[in-house]
Order: sequence, then C-alpha cells, then structure tokens
Amino acid sequence: MDLKLKIWRQPSAQTDGKFVDYQVTNISKDASFLEMLDILNEELVGKGEDPVAFDHDCREGICGMCSLFINGRPHGPDSAVTTCQLHMRKFKDGETVTIEPWRAKPFPVIKDLMVDRSAFDEIIQAGGFVNVATGGVPDANAIPIKKENADLAMDAAACIGCGACVAACKNASAMLFVSAKVSQLALLPQGKIEAKERVQKMVAKMDDLGFGNCTNTYACEAECPKEISVTNIARMNREFLVAKLS
Repeated sequence: MDLKLKIWRQPSAQTDGKFVDYQVTNISKDASFLEMLDILNEELVGKGEDPVAFDHDCREGICGMCSLFINGRPHGPDSAVTTCQLHMRKFKDGETVTIEPWRAKPFPVIKDLMVDRSAFDEIIQAGGFVNVATGGVPDANAIPIKKENADLAMDAAACIGCGACVAACKNASAMLFVSAKVSQLALLPQGKIEAKERVQKMVAKMDDLGFGNCTNTYACEAECPKEISVTNIARMNREFLVAKLS
C-alpha cells in the first residue's frame, strides 16, 4: 500500500504546529498503524530528519498510550480497538490519512502527536481508590458480591484511561472516564465506605482541570476502545446527587 500522510508536527506546547505531508510506500495491509509510523520514522531518521513523536507502550491494547486522532476519529476507522490494534487493511491504497493529537485544553501537546494526560492521574488521585487495612490476604469469598454487580464493576474497570472519550466529545468531557472509575468502586462493598467523598472529590477535580460537561451525544461510548457504557455516567450522577443531599 502507498499512502499520503498529513501529520500534525508541533515542537512543543509553547510553539505553533502545522500539518506536514509525508509519503509511505509498500506498507503491508497486515501491518499495524504504529508499525507504519515506525517505518516512516526509520525513513526520516535515515534522512537526518526529526522523527514523528507519538505515544506507545504495550502495543497490545492494554496501556492506553497510543492516543491518535486519525481521519477525524479517536484511534481511527475501526470500533473497539486502540491505535496499536488498528491495521492498515482498514485503509485504501493511495488514501490520504490525517493524523492529529487529542484536542482538549486539559491535554496539552508535549510534542507532535504526544499529549500530557496527567489530568487523568490527578482525578484518580483525588479519590479513585479505597483505603482498606487488609492485614493478611483476605479470602476471596469473605465478602459476598452479586454476580451482576461484579460483572458491572469489571466492565467499568476495563477503562484504560486512553482519553478517546475526551477526544470524541465536542465539549472535551471526561465524564465517561470519571464515571467508569467511580462505578468500579461504587458497585462493590469495599468502595461503599468512601463513596460519597470519592464522587464529590473526583467530579470537583474534573471540573477544576477544565474538562467540559456531558450533553449526551454518546460519542464517547461510540469511540471507546473498551466499549465502556454511558450507563456509568448515569450511575455517577446518582452517586453525586446522593452525596450532595446527604
């Protein structure tokens, strides 16, 4: 496959960026999107040019690092996958592919396609944890949990914090991410003790960091690589109202 790439190049958060055109040739349709960028960078380094900076780590759809906005969609033209799981067979020979970083005020550009997502870390630090003096390792069956609740908590915990929900939202809302982290604890007995304090602190931190509000377009759910449900947002709203009224 031969492709024309329009890639956002920006030296730092303090400088202006622009799209730069590149050509890649003889790309295997079975290559991953990041492997294609690796090939481009090898060519750029060989020419003595600065390679394109982009985030990656596990390349197995687990870490959430590969945050690229491809042809107007977070993680590209496929569903329920991260960028590292996106294959070049999803594109056509000769196609122009536009690649950008996440566009959100709380995610400032570090360089090129890399953004600073430490805002998510701050939200987790505000309350996305439990304080439990466990002593020794507790027995797995010591605290009975309904299977329905266990399944819902596991589904919410599948969130990898990639930020696709923020990138997809016209308001740059982090409600899907925050609600998943609230839900995975609120559904379990271990998370009940600090539930009221947790949801208020996490929502307050989300607002302080400049994320927008949810307007229920469901774009976040549609683009989430782990298919996190917007029902978590409804659950978080209920948790928040209960906390405020009690």
